[in-house]
Amino acid sequence: MPIPPIGQPNPNPPSPRQPVDIARILLVITILTALTVGSLYVLRPFLPGLIWATTIVVATWPLMLAVQRRCGNRRWIATTVMLLVLLVVIVLPLYSAISTLAEHGGEIMAAVKSLPSYALPPPPGWVHDVPLAGARVSKEWQMLSDAGPGGLLAKLEPYVTIVARWMLSHAAVVGVFVMHMVITVIISGILYMNGEAAGRFVVRFATRIATLRGAEAVKLAGLAIRAVALGIVVTAVTQSALGGIGLALAGVPAAGIITAVMLMLCLAQIGPLLPLLGGVAWLFWHDHNIAGSLLLVWSIMIAMLDNFLRPILIKRGVNLSMLLILSGVLGGMFAFGIVGLFIGPVILAVTSTILNAWINEQPPLAHVEAIPNEEVAKAASAGDLADASRRRT
Repeated sequence: MPIPPIGQPNPNPPSPRQPVDIARILLVITILTALTVGSLYVLRPFLPGLIWATTIVVATWPLMLAVQRRCGNRRWIATTVMLLVLLVVIVLPLYSAISTLAEHGGEIMAAVKSLPSYALPPPPGWVHDVPLAGARVSKEWQMLSDAGPGGLLAKLEPYVTIVARWMLSHAAVVGVFVMHMVITVIISGILYMNGEAAGRFVVRFATRIATLRGAEAVKLAGLAIRAVALGIVVTAVTQSALGGIGLALAGVPAAGIITAVMLMLCLAQIGPLLPLLGGVAWLFWHDHNIAGSLLLVWSIMIAMLDNFLRPILIKRGVNLSMLLILSGVLGGMFAFGIVGLFIGPVILAVTSTILNAWINEQPPLAHVEAIPNEEVAKAASAGDLADASRRRT
């Protein structure tokens, strides 16, 4: 932009600044906030089912399209098949696990309360001979045995009590769970039938807020949900199912309860090894050494399964850091409950991607043509300064 000579008016004066109606803006924000809060309050009974249904439909949408192609592109048949699969694969196992924990909740709490009167016997001789960790396990076991009644309680009660109370508080609400599952199935059927329209609405809404980044955030959220569904849930169900089969074949009592506990621990990313080792200890304690040895090998194989199965499945869904996914899974579960398994990774994935895009974006260059300092220093008068400016333009 040329600099006018001194004494001459600027041919392009800046336009006057438009006044801002702050009161009107604040009133619009208040009304929109009240409408949003009121809508969420009205929909509050349906929100858990809506979140679960959205998660399930997004995770299984490619599978539904494949079923639809094999059914002559008839959506209603594909929707019916997917809802039946949803009932058999997801609803019934979860209901079975939660109802089992709720049904035996009194026995679990009684076992925790009986720890003060239980004295741990000395470790068997074979424990010391176990490679790698045998000597240390035998030493710790002997210390607990020497402590007598109450020694085991002092070591385990802080952890067992917390885990038992958390599991029972989430498992006792079987009626609420059934209601949420019914709502989930109904909303899932609606979304399967009208998934394209719902997807276009969400993309338009996100684009209206953040243009292209909004559409990318929606796509990334869907990929993160599928990654967690594949990597976390499928791995947890596989490990708990295999562990339950091993416990049942080995003859361990209460195999159903232990399987339900394994499913919860696998979803919490703790793993199935602790309940399985409890079954192994019970078998060795009752002199079923062959069954105990076989279950021990089976348990180690199941515990190692997630080391290669989970990364493969997650990478198939989305190319994100494993640490980011696991942090979202654990943090989301503690913050929002079981549904946080999906909400946490989605929030972290979208936030991380948007933040990286903003950091890597090149800032716009300033459209200002400055006069070099050397020319300013050489200018002996205002006329020279104006000439230097005109030469730059």
